[in-house]
Amino acid sequence: MAKIRVSYEYSEAEDKSIRLGLFLIACGILSLFILGFCWLSPTLQNLQSKPANCTVVSVLRPEEMFECIFTCGADCKGTSLYPCLQIFVNNSESNSVALLHFDEQQLVLNPKCSYVPPCERDNQKNRDNVLLWEDYFTKEVSSQSFTCFFNQQRRPDDVLWQRSHDTSVLLHCVLWPMVSLLLGTLIVLLTVCARSLAVRAEALQKRKCSYEVCQDLSITTSDCRSNKPGDFLAMNSDPELSSPSRTLPLFAVPVRRRDREH
Repeated sequence: MAKIRVSYEYSEAEDKSIRLGLFLIACGILSLFILGFCWLSPTLQNLQSKPANCTVVSVLRPEEMFECIFTCGADCKGTSLYPCLQIFVNNSESNSVALLHFDEQQLVLNPKCSYVPPCERDNQKNRDNVLLWEDYFTKEVSSQSFTCFFNQQRRPDDVLWQRSHDTSVLLHCVLWPMVSLLLGTLIVLLTVCARSLAVRAEALQKRKCSYEVCQDLSITTSDCRSNKPGDFLAMNSDPELSSPSRTLPLFAVPVRRRDREH
């Protein structure tokens, strides 16, 4: 029996679904790399800092001023000044004096100061923001212990007031790229499986049709072989079929005897 050929070409809808799945897979992989470099790595480094008990030792405000960049519109930028605030605390983990910083971002932005205020255009506003934190640590937190975060390996002389990233950032950095990746893979697999099932069903239908045609041909051949040659002779010996009147033309003209004699 000849081999049955079935078309494996995808329809337009199936082609679009496969493209959508591949696009989601590419987006998941790309977002995983981007979020991994931008958010995941700093979050993991930030989570390595251990909580500790800190008490304020001294609050200083040196005369040195630092610059910050403010924005006042799409094309409007400038620089202003803010005073430096230094808060030294005693760390219970290392039992040593360390400089307190608001979070990891401000530590990277200005490692010499404990607090970097939101940059305003007016220098006096920046100064007022720094003085508020100075009064808070001098009057309210000076005699109390509070929780700080300390990393002995990276920065043994610095502690953090709070973490800039927590476990929720880690969860979002991994969750949404994996959801996109799994969803795209699922769409591609379902489309391919549906197409393979359709191809198998089409092949079975063609095999069934070809089997029925071959069976009809075999029945016809057996009927022809069962008819004997005597049957055809019997049909030819029928008097009605072999009578001369059957062989005469429809408009035959009789010939007279007189014409025959002449």
